[in-house]
Amino acid sequence: MKKWLLFFFLTPLFLSAQENYEIQVYGSPTMTKGQTMFELHSNFTGVGSHDIVKGVLPSYHSLHETIEITHGITDNFELGFYLFTNYTPQHGWRIIGTHIRPRIAAPEKWKLPVGLSLSAEIGFQSLEYATESFNMELRPIIDKTLGKWYLCLNPTLGFTFSGVDKPSAPAFAPNIKVSYAASPKMSLGTEYYGDLGPLNHFEKLPEANQALFVVADLYLDPKWEVNIGPGFGLTKATDGFVMKLILGRRIEWHKAKSSASASK
Repeated sequence: MKKWLLFFFLTPLFLSAQENYEIQVYGSPTMTKGQTMFELHSNFTGVGSHDIVKGVLPSYHSLHETIEITHGITDNFELGFYLFTNYTPQHGWRIIGTHIRPRIAAPEKWKLPVGLSLSAEIGFQSLEYATESFNMELRPIIDKTLGKWYLCLNPTLGFTFSGVDKPSAPAFAPNIKVSYAASPKMSLGTEYYGDLGPLNHFEKLPEANQALFVVADLYLDPKWEVNIGPGFGLTKATDGFVMKLILGRRIEWHKAKSSASASK
């Protein structure tokens, strides 16, 4: 059984690009059983495209607001839901799509030298705001804490089922995070986001989407999570400047029920 689960986790490493709606490098732990995380992903494109490309509206001065709700089903399995919205001055506020995301983590009893989990995200979005109307991503997640340093790799694979273009092979979109715990309440680091194109035909460097974010993770309260920082495009095909903020709130329903019972 253990061999088959390891195969399930590692196959995508050898087999969709993350857009500005959800700019995040995922850590390996899943949500605690019985807990729900409510997150708001806010990303503003300060320097972006002014042109309609393949039917997709310009990204310049777009505000992306994504609601993410994740619930811990078991000790190592969670289920997430996304609602994507977009605001641009010329086109107003629009709901543009939804995704669902199951994720499973390697059990602690395996005693692996690294954290390991696998996320599968699938859903729809409007072709006015994305070149893919129905797509899926497989995101292996590998991370490790070394003293005050934290290293994380998400070698993501994107599959397009319908859209403007349909690649012959999955697209490779690696995401990497390196951070340092400057204090018990704050970590500082960098996040890299890439979309290198289909595995059988990588994009030329100027045509590949690559961005680097300088971020701070704040741990001001165990119930809250904050990730904030500016991002800079490394190629001409990438939005030049994006500011992102992830604000999350954990709710543990069992404790709330227990407290309610005690008060009675």
